[in-house]
Amino acid sequence: MTTSVPSKTVEHELDEPSFPIIHVTDLLKAFVKAVRATQMYLPNNPMHARSLEAVKEAFAHVWQHTDQLVLQVVETRLEWEGRTVLDEGDRTSDNVAWLLYKDGIRELTMLKGFEQEELGVLFNLLQRVRKATDDDDDLLTLMWEREFADLQYRYVDLTQESGPGVESMERQEQKEKILSPAQVEAGVESTQSSLAKLDDFDSTLYFLDDHEVEYLQSEIKREFSTDLRPAVIASLLDTFENQKDPTVREEICGLLDYFLLILLSTAQYRNAAYLLREAGVTAGRAPEVLEPQKQRLTQLNEIMSDPKPLGQLLQALEDSPLRAPQMELDELFGILQPRALETILSWIGRSANPQLKMLLEVAAGRLAASNSAELIRLIGSDDEAVVLEAIRRAAALKSPAAVPALGKMLTVGEPEMRVAAVTALNDIGSTGAMQMLERALIDEDREVRIISVRAIGARNARAALPRIEAAIKGKDLRDSNLTEKMAFFEAYGALSGAAGIPLLDSILNSKGFMGKKDDSEFRACAATALGKINTAKATESLQRATGEKDVIVRNAVSKAIRGGNA
Repeated sequence: MTTSVPSKTVEHELDEPSFPIIHVTDLLKAFVKAVRATQMYLPNNPMHARSLEAVKEAFAHVWQHTDQLVLQVVETRLEWEGRTVLDEGDRTSDNVAWLLYKDGIRELTMLKGFEQEELGVLFNLLQRVRKATDDDDDLLTLMWEREFADLQYRYVDLTQESGPGVESMERQEQKEKILSPAQVEAGVESTQSSLAKLDDFDSTLYFLDDHEVEYLQSEIKREFSTDLRPAVIASLLDTFENQKDPTVREEICGLLDYFLLILLSTAQYRNAAYLLREAGVTAGRAPEVLEPQKQRLTQLNEIMSDPKPLGQLLQALEDSPLRAPQMELDELFGILQPRALETILSWIGRSANPQLKMLLEVAAGRLAASNSAELIRLIGSDDEAVVLEAIRRAAALKSPAAVPALGKMLTVGEPEMRVAAVTALNDIGSTGAMQMLERALIDEDREVRIISVRAIGARNARAALPRIEAAIKGKDLRDSNLTEKMAFFEAYGALSGAAGIPLLDSILNSKGFMGKKDDSEFRACAATALGKINTAKATESLQRATGEKDVIVRNAVSKAIRGGNA
């Protein structure tokens, strides 16, 4: 049976649609793309998930105007309120309208909320019907078995040559037309169907028990969930190794090149890592391999580590949330070669994706730890972002080999670079690092000087004591701010011990020309240094200043005495 449909030639005579038709046409375009994505991609593929999200967004626009969407199925097209909203032309298995029409479905009604749970189910049913053989169930049967809650449909009985046929909108109506076993036993006749009795069939001698059924289900599930990509890669590489024909090997190299691009573009990072790793092994193991073909296999990994392709991959990862398990990316980054370190360090400094940044930190640490020469080279890079990250990596690794490069940075780098360098030298803490920090005590940048003198004091680098004492006796420190003065005096007290008491006592208690005492901040810093020394003579010097009228000095003396007695 067919239902009459409005002709496309009279669409201009129809009433205005209940809401803009663009919302329906956009929905069906997204619907068709999602159906094809279901056919092409596995459920865990990002393209599959994105297509479903696009359909759900399109439904959200429709639900702003109505609570249900009624579509008429007319052979190769779908209509809404008498207007064609989808027309794919040919009667093929890729035509959604034709898949519905050929199995008798003439109308679909989608209720609000259908897209949340049942949309994916309908896609799977359409996929099953597209691949079905003559012995498989048709779409109408599959939909009836599913018992949709938010999807209703009307159909015609294709088995009836004439007559109005059976049309159904809900499964409940079909249930009411089917006789119950009690009705069958009572001899009630049905005009819609005939039921077979179980007694009409002989019971079989063979039947699966629950354990066997469970085993079969688990095996089927395991088979369908198995990722075949590693097996394909292994098969190609085995063929490369066993087939000595140069033509065959050249063809396999081309396939592997293409396969790697596919794996990277579909976020199959673990499989990409497997391909790169095994290609290198095969290149070294295959017998009688020509040098150009060997290079093509080994260059797969080398190309991946080059700045341009690696940068393109990182840009793609930066622009979208990481959907793949992060350990897969970590596995891919784990096989990168040393020259990839520069690209990774440059991305760490400017990445705004916290997940990607964490993975890059791990990859950078691993590459830097095993390639100290490359790390040291990058400390002298022209890219400031790379230099800063390379310095931080050297500090984290506490690498003495990086000390000369860090020392050079103290003479040629910008203030930010020099601050990072002295911080790294402090973290390294070797004798050579302390010597470099000693040179930084006279740096033109105040922050560099403060970090350096604090690090020297904390690490008890007594070799730097003459420079610190010279700074205290000099004029420049007196003109500096309190933070720097305090840093130098605290370091002096920690390093000099009792030998520094005369100098500190003269600053705290002695009067200069015309009975004038030293600057208040300078004397307060000297009191703090005496508190650091904390000997009887140091305390005696502090006691002589307890009656000091200057409140800054008096408070510093009191604090130093309390600290010494604690």
